[in-house]
Amino acid sequence: MRRSSAAVIAALVAAGAIGGSIGRAGAETLVEQSSEARMQLDFHVPDAALKSMLPAGWEPNVATAGAAKDANLRMIFIDRINVTAPDGAPAGSGQLVYLAIPIKQASTNAVAQMLIYGLTSDPKEAPGPFGVYQLATTHHMQRSTVAAPAPQTTEAWSFTAANGEHMEINLKYDRGVGRRASNETKFFSSVNPGFYQIFKVDQNLDIMRNATISVPDKVKEFQYKASGGKLGALFDGSERVLSIDAISWYNRAIYLP
Repeated sequence: MRRSSAAVIAALVAAGAIGGSIGRAGAETLVEQSSEARMQLDFHVPDAALKSMLPAGWEPNVATAGAAKDANLRMIFIDRINVTAPDGAPAGSGQLVYLAIPIKQASTNAVAQMLIYGLTSDPKEAPGPFGVYQLATTHHMQRSTVAAPAPQTTEAWSFTAANGEHMEINLKYDRGVGRRASNETKFFSSVNPGFYQIFKVDQNLDIMRNATISVPDKVKEFQYKASGGKLGALFDGSERVLSIDAISWYNRAIYLP
């Protein structure tokens, strides 16, 4: 059954609820801007393992309805196609994958996201401003689209650190149009919770498979792996994939408060 536009928009808003949108702050300093393509997996992972990775005073903020229902962790594969400095000068490109938790601060009920771990292809980004990225000693990213008879895309991502921590995804899907969505979110560091950046985002989001809301299942093939080190406790075989989301364009401006 075709859902109304209002219902679709409501679902997209719900999907963004895990992000913890916030209002505009006062004086802010632009750090960088980037154009990206992303593939995003929403999971429910073991609650105890997840909570052990949060600093004191913070707790998961898990949606109870909508497209993000029950999702307590996101694994996001990112192709940073073009990164520019505040003055517009080229600042590089690269690929990474990170894990983000929707969180709230118990004392204030402020909601946001917290980065707990990531693997990056760029040595300059490890450990990065959040202090959680490791350099991927091996990494691979490939994306291709066949236009006929209907657009279909194949993607393969793989990142491995020197100590064996590993994340990968392989999938084939019917390329959709998606819908535009914008948000502004605080991202905190799990190793230094006093530090955060503000992400202001304009994106095209295509929810290709979801466990809660009714959307056409566009995914034809799908496998993922996550293992090694701290990942083992989160991905112990009991985790559930709740949503697979293609973000064909993601324009992000990062600010310091």
